[in-house]
Amino acid sequence: MKTIVDYLQKKNMIFKSFKEISPKVLNSRKQISIYLGVDLKAYYTLVMRLEKKSRVVKKEIQTLISLHEQLENHLGSKVTKKNILIKAPLCSKAKALLEESGWKVWQENV
Repeated sequence: MKTIVDYLQKKNMIFKSFKEISPKVLNSRKQISIYLGVDLKAYYTLVMRLEKKSRVVKKEIQTLISLHEQLENHLGSKVTKKNILIKAPLCSKAKALLEESGWKVWQENV
């Protein structure tokens, strides 16, 4: 958790509250870290961290987008800012799909 908070501080993202949400709460078995923060203007911010060795493809991105929708239903509120930190090779079509959907994509070198 400390590593993701430090990474977000480097991106000038500061939160009033920041907590980790288990994918099991959203009925998912994905190996992903999901964080929900409330920024200083009281807007919800979603940060997902995906770390794997194989390539991230478009089909997988669609399931991550559906996880976002399930999280909004679980909260009963809209999540305004969506960020994803990917530590894996990323398909260009998958990245384009995320950016079209309003996600900010950060990719770390593998």
